[in-house]
Amino acid sequence: MNLRPKTRSKGIVVRYNLSKKEVTLNRIGVNGFLPRRWRGHGWSFQLRIPRTRSNAFQPMILGILSSQERERTLLFYELYSRGLSCEDIAEVGRRIYGHLYSKQQVSHLAEACYEEIQEWLSRRLSPHYLAVYIDATFCSTRRDGSVSKEAYYTMLGLLPDGSREVLTVINHPTEGAIAWEMELQALKERGVKQIDLIVSDALSGIENAVCSAFPTALHQLCVVHFKRKVLNTVSSKDKAEVGEELKALFPLEHTEVTPLVAYENLRIFAQRWGKKYPSLTRLGNERNAAYFTYLRFSESVRRMIYSTNWVERLNRSYKRTLLMRGAMPSPASVVYL
Repeated sequence: MNLRPKTRSKGIVVRYNLSKKEVTLNRIGVNGFLPRRWRGHGWSFQLRIPRTRSNAFQPMILGILSSQERERTLLFYELYSRGLSCEDIAEVGRRIYGHLYSKQQVSHLAEACYEEIQEWLSRRLSPHYLAVYIDATFCSTRRDGSVSKEAYYTMLGLLPDGSREVLTVINHPTEGAIAWEMELQALKERGVKQIDLIVSDALSGIENAVCSAFPTALHQLCVVHFKRKVLNTVSSKDKAEVGEELKALFPLEHTEVTPLVAYENLRIFAQRWGKKYPSLTRLGNERNAAYFTYLRFSESVRRMIYSTNWVERLNRSYKRTLLMRGAMPSPASVVYL
């Protein structure tokens, strides 16, 4: 039940409701109030802030409660970004704050940084990158009432000081060279003027997209993808021998082999193994010379640029978070998360 006022100091009246664990603060002698409510540790604070002509009355307790409110918002956002569902976060909030938040409330609090994320994704970029790694990952996404695997394009940039930064994360229903060209052109609109090297997989037409957007950039195709594709083509009894030859074809250290010589070795490899596996004869295609671009660089950086491993590790971390959610309700929710 309501108790009589416990405090009557400087026109402030505090009332307690022990059965409902509520505290009500009023100011005596003021016409008009602004309601405020805060919950924490099992208690509910109902504040009635007096209305003044200058609107300058600000109780000190509001600063304390506002700080705790920000902490709660950050907690919900951090749990959300770690992959917990809104129902799981609501249960955590109930145990910590003694109040059961609805899924809608949790979703609203977790999305408090949405505008900030959009600003970050469209921010101005550095004019020069030593390398840019591009790759797409596929996630189950709901669109128009059905669920399908859609592509999410990621670009990871290497700055001249050696640091790395995510340049973009954007959705396209499928992966294609035309979409990659659009995203590379979008980097120029955000301030990028020069890229020394672009590292990608061997998607059909990707070399044309890179050349169109950044004509002066060198292009490295992922060697790891190439080896995996070749080994999946041969029988199990030949895998060990082919694997050793592939290792010799793509040296990383203690070698003076030039990209041209390495490409010629690949053509010889394709002709020899093509007699047993006809599909391997196509490995001598001229575009496959881009697998050896890394040999133009010093040995100290070859392991960093001969594959798309850096951006693939980033995509795997995305998928670990998304794995707890199943199909996402929209492409925007995937990018946000």
